[in-house]
Amino acid sequence: MSDASGSAPRRPPLPRGWRRFLFRLPIRLYRARLGALLGQRFLLLEHVGRTSGQVRRVVIEVVARDDPYGPSWTVASGFGPDAAWYRNLRATPRATVQVGARRHEVEARFLSPEEGGELMARYAVRHPRVARRLCAFMGFEVRDGSPEEFRRVGTSIPFVRFEPAGP
Repeated sequence: MSDASGSAPRRPPLPRGWRRFLFRLPIRLYRARLGALLGQRFLLLEHVGRTSGQVRRVVIEVVARDDPYGPSWTVASGFGPDAAWYRNLRATPRATVQVGARRHEVEARFLSPEEGGELMARYAVRHPRVARRLCAFMGFEVRDGSPEEFRRVGTSIPFVRFEPAGP
């Protein structure tokens, strides 16, 4: 994997200590039945730990909700493929998401690098400043901000789409 300049991205360190506490604060909103305050931009993901088998929770930003075949939510792993929730979903793709006050049983589908590139290019057109900050956070350098550059960066970002789970 590399950034737009061709060098390997420097992924942000996984949050520890007070940073981890801050990252996990939104979970408390959902537990207090106040998840609707976060609107449609965030979701609470409940998934199974790959080694513990216990239910784990994380709040993630939604980058796309545009599936014409039913409700779906696409998220990016800002900490790369080493994020615990991402690795857990790789082991057990079935999960539950809560968006606002509604819960949905879902199946995780991992997007291909090409799909991730297209998604990132579209996202950058809609949210250029946020896209630049997201790329910088994940260790990617974006110089000219062109759709092609964001497409290249997007091929190295792990994207996951949550689709309604079958029976």
